[in-house]
Amino acid sequence: MSEADDSTSIGAMNVAGILKALPHRYPILLVDRVASLVTDERIHAVKAVSFNEDFFQGHFPGRPIMPGVLQIEALAQAAGILAVETLDLAGSGKLVYFMAIENAKFRAPVEPGCLLDLKAEFVQKRARVCKFRGEASVEGKITCQVEFTAMIADAPE
Repeated sequence: MSEADDSTSIGAMNVAGILKALPHRYPILLVDRVASLVTDERIHAVKAVSFNEDFFQGHFPGRPIMPGVLQIEALAQAAGILAVETLDLAGSGKLVYFMAIENAKFRAPVEPGCLLDLKAEFVQKRARVCKFRGEASVEGKITCQVEFTAMIADAPE
């Protein structure tokens, strides 16, 4: 049986499921909904970008744009949900930590009032280290592309 045959489509996940999978909370929780998730493979999540986000007050007055690093963080959180669901880590006390960010490219600004589609997939998966490829987009237009590596570890005491 191939690894692809072991995948399971979880489907959509609401905010309650997201809060079980991630330790992040307001104001840094950047995933509002999971549209689809296939364990061992990929996730499609959504961030509703609201003008009420704190970062818009200073980035930039008169021309609000979501910072690129927050797009990467949103993609990493989506990938974290994928890792937690794939590796069955919910409730284990384990956390998914950034190790590396590579090949980040920003293609278009993200403005208030849009839905930011967050798509991430496994590039490599091991018990303690996973590599992902991510892409953020608005209405099909790519805003950010990135590859990143994360480590699964115990939470600090």
